[in-house]
Amino acid sequence: MAGTVLAPWARAARPQGILIESHVHLFANDPDRFPYNSAAYKPRPAPVEDYVKFAREVRLDHAVIVHPEPYQDDHRYLEYCLTREPSSGFFKATCLFDPIDPQTPKRLEALVRRNAGRIVALRIHEVHPAGTPSTATGAIRDRDLRDPQMVVSWRAAHELGLAIQVQLIPYHAPQIGELAAKFREMPVILDHLARPGQGTSAEYEQVLRLAESPRVYMKFSGTGATSASKQPFPHSDAKPLVKRVYEAFGPDRMIWGELGYSMAEFDRAEQLFDAMFDFAPEPERAKVRGLTSQKLFGFS
Repeated sequence: MAGTVLAPWARAARPQGILIESHVHLFANDPDRFPYNSAAYKPRPAPVEDYVKFAREVRLDHAVIVHPEPYQDDHRYLEYCLTREPSSGFFKATCLFDPIDPQTPKRLEALVRRNAGRIVALRIHEVHPAGTPSTATGAIRDRDLRDPQMVVSWRAAHELGLAIQVQLIPYHAPQIGELAAKFREMPVILDHLARPGQGTSAEYEQVLRLAESPRVYMKFSGTGATSASKQPFPHSDAKPLVKRVYEAFGPDRMIWGELGYSMAEFDRAEQLFDAMFDFAPEPERAKVRGLTSQKLFGFS
């Protein structure tokens, strides 16, 4: 039943069909070999070796590693992870470069060519509050979407066959829409339901309008306090919003992320998914759980 919390000993069965994690951060437990940028947040280790064990246990079909801010544009650990996958072609990944740096197109191309078929998106951030300036420096590349170099970087990603993945707050949705309109054939992926908890309802209407662009996708993740809910798990107050998002984007443009790093976390993520999407027919839920990601990211 939706909203029912599993007992500690209960375990959800793995859902049938393709199961793809679209949003996982991995962190080495050897910071000397794979150092962090001290200006970003300090993560807990989540090494690929442990994640592979979990992926085998839960029988994930694929996963997308979202290259995280503590590594900045040092992709050595990401490339290491790609060599430690549980099966050939299991992992694909996003990358992180400063979108207004003139060197980004060249560096982006080098990374993509070096990892043929594995890099699927350039991730950018637009999370500064309304009325505050974009950044020009700093670890979180929260840059001006109207900077001329932003278009150059988007074009470079498009020409390399990549998507743009955006962590944004709703205030920035109109500017994302302007860029998406310039590159109508390039996928644009909105992380964490576009963080509705950090915007007004009027601003979130602009997020929903992005669904009018045929290649904008929404990621079901981050349903807690920073995104859609102020209530504890299973975040029942977020369900009306999730349903509106689903009605706007549809199962062919929604993907599922943040499935966890352990069976206990996966069970919790699956319970949340089932509670939020209990209104949807099973064939459509199967698309959100993996079939849409399979097509979007080109997994075999």
